[in-house]
Amino acid sequence: MASGDEDDPIIQEIDVYLAKSLADKLYLFQYPVRPASMNYDDVTHLSAKIKPKQQKVELEVAIDTMSPNYCRSKGEQIALNVDGTSIEESNTFSTKMMDKQTFSSIQATTNTNRYAAAVFHKGELHLTPLHGILQMRPGFSYLDKADSKHREREAANEAGDSSQDEAEDDIKQITVRFARPESEQARQRRIQSYEFLQKKQAEEPWVHLHYHSLKDGRSEHERQYLYCQAMDTSENTELVKTPREYLAMLMPPLAEEKIVKPVGPSNVLSMAQLRTLPLGDQVKTLMKNVKVMPFANLMGLLASGTDSTAVLRCIQQVALLVQGNWVVKSDVLYPKSTCSPHSGVPAEVLCRGRDFVMWRFTHERSLMRKEVAAIIKLPPEDVKEFLEQMAVPRANRGWEFLLSTDHDFVKKHPDVAQRQHMLWMGIQNKLEKVFNFSKEDFLQKKDTQTEPQCISGEQRLKAARENAREHHASLQKDLDARRLKASPVSSAPSGTDATVRIKEEPVSDSEETMDTSSALPNGSLNGYPSAESPIMDPYNDHGAGQTSTPELQDFIRNTFRKHFVLCLSEVKRLFNLHLASLPTGHCVFGHVTDRMLQDTILHSHCKQILVPFPPQSNASADEQKVFGLWESGETFDKHRQILFEIFMKNYRVRRNIIQTKLTQELGDGVTKSDIDRLLKECCISLGGMWYLKGTVQS
Repeated sequence: MASGDEDDPIIQEIDVYLAKSLADKLYLFQYPVRPASMNYDDVTHLSAKIKPKQQKVELEVAIDTMSPNYCRSKGEQIALNVDGTSIEESNTFSTKMMDKQTFSSIQATTNTNRYAAAVFHKGELHLTPLHGILQMRPGFSYLDKADSKHREREAANEAGDSSQDEAEDDIKQITVRFARPESEQARQRRIQSYEFLQKKQAEEPWVHLHYHSLKDGRSEHERQYLYCQAMDTSENTELVKTPREYLAMLMPPLAEEKIVKPVGPSNVLSMAQLRTLPLGDQVKTLMKNVKVMPFANLMGLLASGTDSTAVLRCIQQVALLVQGNWVVKSDVLYPKSTCSPHSGVPAEVLCRGRDFVMWRFTHERSLMRKEVAAIIKLPPEDVKEFLEQMAVPRANRGWEFLLSTDHDFVKKHPDVAQRQHMLWMGIQNKLEKVFNFSKEDFLQKKDTQTEPQCISGEQRLKAARENAREHHASLQKDLDARRLKASPVSSAPSGTDATVRIKEEPVSDSEETMDTSSALPNGSLNGYPSAESPIMDPYNDHGAGQTSTPELQDFIRNTFRKHFVLCLSEVKRLFNLHLASLPTGHCVFGHVTDRMLQDTILHSHCKQILVPFPPQSNASADEQKVFGLWESGETFDKHRQILFEIFMKNYRVRRNIIQTKLTQELGDGVTKSDIDRLLKECCISLGGMWYLKGTVQS
């Protein structure tokens, strides 16, 4: 306030007083059907009455029948319809002409605590709280009177005609009926009915009032009560408040209202209510209700514009891929500490039985109920429930899977299909131990959702052996070439004829076995892992001592020249995607372990960036192993190396710290475009901070 360049200076202070003399009697009348320039101040008011409890007011005002705008014939016709031709004191229009109209009020608002009437006088502002705000609209009760008179005349005519046919001495039988006791529910409905409310309102008597015009002496006297009578501020305590109390009066805290949700059928899902939930809960709720669904249908049920990648992450947490379609997981339908509603079987046993049914459907289109029940040994009601969730009965064919195989999804998302295949391999191993069966027991003609599941174990082994024989010659040539290249070369002494001798050394059995194993069953078929050994085994790190293939080195080198910074889990994902894209029978990588993959990265001009993750970080071990391209032969390598050294001290930094460090190390030649390129290649921004790619979810 003391600054000289104040934009909104105080030019005047006004004292405010609270007048309470008319606080319980002051009403504001509004006339919404008439313009403000045409008021009723000079119109003759014939009568006024009020129902104080309901705040209902009726005013009768005279109509100027001598006005050139008044239609005399219409006025006489209305009076004739209402009162008829008789002359009585109860007539609505005594002059046989519509010479008055009635205004009836409705409440504009039920809460008038925020409204007051103000009078500004001699530099003082006097406020009087309003008791009610009423909108006065023309009433047409006289038309109801005309209708009732018409009905009375018709009833009288009918009664006169029927009385001539009736005998005066007719004796009629009277039946007495007693009303049954009213229940509490019926009483509540009757109290809330429109008829009861109308009757209740009609019970309050009218209080007749005397109207005084604007310029009347009584009106002038009453207007004096709009001024505060007690000017002493010690008595006017309503406006003497602390700043906190005054702020609470201006903005009272919102009262939390309990919204009673409508109770609907248990099997009905409200889409409007569903879309208020987080994405993960939306996917989980939909899958629990639908049980089996193609991915395209799931995207159609979600809100438009939903990211399909985020939906894929969510769906894999609550469902499994069966024949290209998503089936809700068993532990989602049967949580822990629950049991079967049919037989009381614990949830753990139900989940194992249902997983077996799902696993069988990954290999076959149809199942026989008796065969399933004989293995999982659960009550028939539970087995039938499993099958009804994901299949339909077919005559003479058992239970057929509910949906056709979604080949489009498998082709569009091969990485997801491969991950799900690996997951099913683990589930299969558990089921074989629990139910004591072998997969070969169910070998028959299959029609499943992915190509790897269409091939049995024997067929894979046969294909791998054929593939080994086809590539054995070329692999042997490569092996010989590497041995020749690695053999020592000796030259003749100086001054003699130059001769070169190649020293031949025998090839050890272990080395030959290592190379040929890349084409045997431990390899891959059509880019998918074989049933005997997976391509990427995160639980097997016994690859020390094995050498990587040139193809693997080329893949790592090309990948890091494109992405610059990757965590180990992301490298695995990209590697599996690359394997899935290879043509059928193409096998060049062999058995790749985590150790082999990391060694290949470190020997491809890359370096592990020891990012200090916070203790509460939920990143996995593979996600905390971060690698960056250290040398690529460009002058820009120095920029990346300085950036990596910064992130070895903190897992997140600000842009100005990176800019300052680069300027200190490389001089003033560092431009804004260099920093932009560096951050774009290696980092992502989140919440105003910069992180290395792969260290946080983007």
